[in-house]
Amino acid sequence: MAGSSTPKETSVIRKEAVSELSKVFGVDARGLDLPRAILFLDLALVPLVVFWAIGHEQYLLSALFGLLLAVLDDRGGSFEHRAARVSVYALIGAGLTAWGFALGGAGWGWLVLSGFAVTLVAGLAVAYGTRRFATALLLNIWFIAALALAFQLDHHSGPTSHTWAQVVAWAGGAALWLAVTTVGWLARGRRNGPRPTPDAPGEDGPAGDAPAGEAPGGEAPAGNGPAENPLAGIRRRLPPWPVLTFAVIRAGAVAAACALGFGLDLSYGYWIPVATVIAMKPALEQTTLFTAQRLVGALLGAAAASLLILLPAGETGTKLFAVTRVLEVVALVLLMHAAAVRYWNHALYCAAVAAGVLILVSLPQPTNYTVEGYRVLWTACGVAIGLGLMLLAGRLAAREDEEP
Repeated sequence: MAGSSTPKETSVIRKEAVSELSKVFGVDARGLDLPRAILFLDLALVPLVVFWAIGHEQYLLSALFGLLLAVLDDRGGSFEHRAARVSVYALIGAGLTAWGFALGGAGWGWLVLSGFAVTLVAGLAVAYGTRRFATALLLNIWFIAALALAFQLDHHSGPTSHTWAQVVAWAGGAALWLAVTTVGWLARGRRNGPRPTPDAPGEDGPAGDAPAGEAPGGEAPAGNGPAENPLAGIRRRLPPWPVLTFAVIRAGAVAAACALGFGLDLSYGYWIPVATVIAMKPALEQTTLFTAQRLVGALLGAAAASLLILLPAGETGTKLFAVTRVLEVVALVLLMHAAAVRYWNHALYCAAVAAGVLILVSLPQPTNYTVEGYRVLWTACGVAIGLGLMLLAGRLAAREDEEP
């Protein structure tokens, strides 16, 4: 029969599918970082208990993500470099936190423009090294999550949120890691810790801050030639046109997701931009496998969060309070797993981040079984945007290869 496949062809297709799936969930034992994850869990219990005690759990996500970013960005080395680096990114994160939560009551157009601007800047950070780019992507995810949380806290009846308190919570989370780093440095007699760990398994170390084609630190090799034109150095740091074009398209995709999620005032519509920014291909040079891992991870994380958020549906009183507290602990544990498996398996890392963020963002809004389909649909929309961007990136990369 025309169009039908033979059993042999079906077997080959099945084997290829299993092979590709095994690649998506393949692990690198060198990337598992349990000590760092356990330390993150220990420190994350501090804001959890504090906010439980004072009854302001709406600030928990800011504190946990500030701590998570500091943990993931700090790869070791000299104390001065580590402290300065984490402090700079903590200040940037605090500024993004203030920006995001200040827009909670603004018109949806401002949220769309802000999402576009932050995503564009994060995408262009690829010109300044892998490590800076990875941290910029985390800040990008945080900003979209902050917009989502601020939007729903302002548009739905629930706990009151103050922008300044969200900023303090973020800064406090990052400060916890800085405090532990300082104590460890003093306990070692002011000696530096182990050499910087690589930014990904298989790399050689701290060169991840250097842009492609340059030595670590951006220093040019010594020589007797004429002094280089300063403008030439600036041009070298600017991304090539295909990379710049992809960054603009990527920012436009996030802006479109924000317009859908915030502009149409959909029930749980903020899941669209959150799923999009996690599922999207970060840079034009990223491999198809890496992008597939992000897509699969975003789907798995959103599915897990969607099921877990159903637990308090229909509950009231003490039982609702208890289930909500349990879900906050579950979200904390998920973020701990993200800290552990970031370089072990990228799909599981994205799943843990997506699930943890979506749970904490969604808890202030009451849930019920009738909106479960909406959450699934909005997640599918976000992943579809990410998939479309991956296909477009493939076209751009192919065109770049064809050019002489």
